[in-house]
Amino acid sequence: MFAAENGLRGDPRLKAISDAISVVPNFPKPGIMFQDITTLVSDHKVFKHTVDIFVERYRDMGISVVAGVEARGFIFAPPIALAIGAKFIPLRKPGKLPGDVISEAYELEYGSDCLEMRVAGAVKQGERALVVDDLVATGGTLSAAIRLLERVGAEVVECACVIGLPEVKGRRLLDGKPLYVLVEPRQ
Repeated sequence: MFAAENGLRGDPRLKAISDAISVVPNFPKPGIMFQDITTLVSDHKVFKHTVDIFVERYRDMGISVVAGVEARGFIFAPPIALAIGAKFIPLRKPGKLPGDVISEAYELEYGSDCLEMRVAGAVKQGERALVVDDLVATGGTLSAAIRLLERVGAEVVECACVIGLPEVKGRRLLDGKPLYVLVEPRQ
């Protein structure tokens, strides 16, 4: 669901967020219109608007784990976790975490990849989790994140992304988990 469909239609923060995203054509390969959030996070007011909208949504949902997807999900997940009183759990690319990890492979719009999560002390059985990333296209990354968290007994409450394709093809991959998106991609 897009934020504008959920009571935020006309909220000037959504326009500011959309306007702050730059587009890099043909990156990382020809035909991809890369949605660059570095211009969003470099504007402290717009970055705060982004975090605030998510915090307003998740503050009272009893979420105890906010899992951020490497690498751009890391930018939004920690401030959301701090604001709602939850712990931040990084979901990383292979070989980046010490100790025992579990892995989930997934398909991307332009290839394949894998996410890993530490198992020791990261998430406890029955904890309510939110998955955060910057963008959802195919849904493969979010689906892998959901599977990782559920394998250790977490209840994934929702997935949250700053940018989402209007048709969000990946919604079917999320096994019925709700998806909350702030804005559509810029062209």
